[in-house]
Amino acid sequence: MTASRDGGDGSTIRIRLPIDSVEDIAILRGALLKARATELSELQRRAGRHNLGYGTDSARESMDDETRQLRRRIELLDALIAALGEG
Repeated sequence: MTASRDGGDGSTIRIRLPIDSVEDIAILRGALLKARATELSELQRRAGRHNLGYGTDSARESMDDETRQLRRRIELLDALIAALGEG
């Protein structure tokens, strides 16, 4: 696998991943979907705890940061899944 950045600002990356068969694309898509489901489940759990007011103020602030990171990871996984559909 190789990864390279397009453009000077790093706004786009190109990933080259050798596959053995066409079925590998479906396997990779399934793995990405499973990762997305795991991240979404964790996001819902943390957001629920945050909304219900669990923990101290600093703990809730940390949970807020973590939920932002989880949302971004889900967005990136969505982009990878969509990119598989383009190829």
